[in-house]
Amino acid sequence: MAISSAASEYRQRLFADDPFQELAQKDPEVYEIVNNFMFDEVVNNDDLDDRTRFMCNLATLIGCQGIDLFAEYVPAALKAGVSPVEVKEITYQAIDYLGIGRVYPFLKVVNQQFAAQGIDLPLPGQSTTSPETRLAAGEQCQIDIFGEGMRDFKSQGGAAQNINKWLVDNCFGDYYTRQGLNYQERELMTFCYLAAQGGVEPQLEGHAETNIQNGNDYLFLIKVISQNLPLIGYPRSLNALRCATEAKAKVEEQ
Repeated sequence: MAISSAASEYRQRLFADDPFQELAQKDPEVYEIVNNFMFDEVVNNDDLDDRTRFMCNLATLIGCQGIDLFAEYVPAALKAGVSPVEVKEITYQAIDYLGIGRVYPFLKVVNQQFAAQGIDLPLPGQSTTSPETRLAAGEQCQIDIFGEGMRDFKSQGGAAQNINKWLVDNCFGDYYTRQGLNYQERELMTFCYLAAQGGVEPQLEGHAETNIQNGNDYLFLIKVISQNLPLIGYPRSLNALRCATEAKAKVEEQ
């Protein structure tokens, strides 16, 4: 087996360095399989554009904790048209879904890669809320995305009401209200984080439903799952497909 011309062209067009070069000498068969599958068969399976693919790939690599490959993908994503602000926002929003304990190393990698690219930091601020406005803005954000059923969610939950409030003012008020990504893109990134980490299928199905309701339709989600499959493997990809399929059925019943 040899690496196909299509795989070579794609990799050389977007990656400054071969992300799997350490495999070339010691694991040549796997090196060829991975290159041909990821950079030819998968990328040429559908019409998802490079920018969207790399946005989803970055969110997925954070979700599955693929930090070494994430470092290779950041400069490639920039070359594919993902802006520095978008890279940052994808990484920031992951804090909601993975926690700072798992995202902090990725923030450091982004800063290292930006420095290597000559990108000045910090980037222009993207926050639109203040400590005084984040709660109301977060609630409105939830209502805009999920519907009127989220009104006054902050006051529900009994003994755990504080967590519901944090979901409103921190998760949505601090992060979702930021500029740099729109709601449709943020929901797509959330779908990728959840699919990649696994074990959160109830939340994944809920966000698949919200994606479909907000313009990322079922066939589009299948494309996203397909493009992320090499990064997270078949079990989590099949779980994501099942969740998307069940979400599609629920939307059609409404």
